Amino acid sequence: MRTGSVSGGRVSGGMAAFVLAIGLGGCAFSDDVTGTVAPAGPSPLAARAAPPAPRAAPAPSTPTASSHPDMQPAALRAAEANFSRCIASLEPKARQAGVSAAGFRRLTTGLTPDMSIMKKLETQPEFSRTPGQYVEMLVSETRIQKGRQAMAENAAVFQAVERTYGVDPYVVAAIWGIETNYGGARGSYPVIQATATLACVGRRQAYFRDEFVAALRIVDRGDIPESHLRGSWAGAFGLTQFMPTAFQRDAIDFDGDGHRNVVDSVADAMGSTANKLKRGGWKPGMSWGYEVAVPRRFDYLLADKSIRKPLREWQALGIARVSGQGFPNGEATAYLLLPSGANGPAFLMTDNFKAILSYNPADAYALAIGHLADRIRGGGPFVQPWPEDTRMLSRAERSELQQRLARRGFDPGPADGTMGQQTRVAVREFQVSVGMLPDGHATGDVLDRLRN
Repeated sequence: MRTGSVSGGRVSGGMAAFVLAIGLGGCAFSDDVTGTVAPAGPSPLAARAAPPAPRAAPAPSTPTASSHPDMQPAALRAAEANFSRCIASLEPKARQAGVSAAGFRRLTTGLTPDMSIMKKLETQPEFSRTPGQYVEMLVSETRIQKGRQAMAENAAVFQAVERTYGVDPYVVAAIWGIETNYGGARGSYPVIQATATLACVGRRQAYFRDEFVAALRIVDRGDIPESHLRGSWAGAFGLTQFMPTAFQRDAIDFDGDGHRNVVDSVADAMGSTANKLKRGGWKPGMSWGYEVAVPRRFDYLLADKSIRKPLREWQALGIARVSGQGFPNGEATAYLLLPSGANGPAFLMTDNFKAILSYNPADAYALAIGHLADRIRGGGPFVQPWPEDTRMLSRAERSELQQRLARRGFDPGPADGTMGQQTRVAVREFQVSVGMLPDGHATGDVLDRLRN
């Protein structure tokens, strides 16, 4: 699909020596850790005093190989032995999706599973960094400078992206920087082998059969050479990390060469990323959000994603931009986000923050993208300090917190260790009941009160 024509820049880069798992990277599926971010300079938090050591936590509830029937050793061995037959059985599905018979044979003959991927599939990562540490780690001075350089070197591409899609080009550049460190850390797994493995082995076969077929189609139709189609263990690839089905849906041929190549063409990768953001609801001419100051005695029950108000109404409640400037469009709606609770920075988030979340549904990730975009543009750091004494909960502790909330009569949802909206509401209700600030932030202090 051709939607614009610009001279596409070409970049290359190998896998970084250090790969950091940052959650739901790029367009990956919900278990993937695809944000292959190489360190881009020391974090400003590195030199600060470490927070007090947390108390001993219960044994982690990380799933083992026996947590799912398809992940048991015997099932894995059987699936590995049946791999060739499983792949052959997917030919009708691939042919229906447009993969040629010759292409299917060429790309699957001799294909073997990479069983090392199963350990990654079943391991649930623990995130020990606070939102502040996460954001400051990603929005480093080195990454800011590299972003400015990358945009200068590809100025025509970014101008065309903004003109064509109405998306802030600095946000597109920030996604490039955080997803692959501007191409330096894209992942080294052959995407066809990785998705084939997951399509026939393990607990997510139904999901990955579509990804495998999409990967075959990408190579068969000539968009990206098979030797260049490398990425994360779960199949996300390219300068801004697309899953194969997301590529099929959102990728565009922005450099006009007849191929949608988000691996080798900066133009195609940036255009495709902008296209995805636009499909996610990006509105031209609007910021992703504003850092704000919350007045004393504020009703923190209003800090909820489900509560959206025009900016003028938030202003009437005493919320003001920390810059001292007014809101450019008082009728635009936003919700109040407190990523570190009432003691940390506060933000009013617009629909464009939701568009960034469509790329990766993690608040800290989207906040880092928006902040990096502003810093590349020339903006300064956040004004309000991040709290340094926050104790993050392990997955086991988060599950324990949910169980204790339920025993107290609150409804946090399943005790899965995931801090979703239902759990945050339950935390707020508990905080109200014991006289804590009801910011819905699940910290060590909240768990300690529940234990006592």
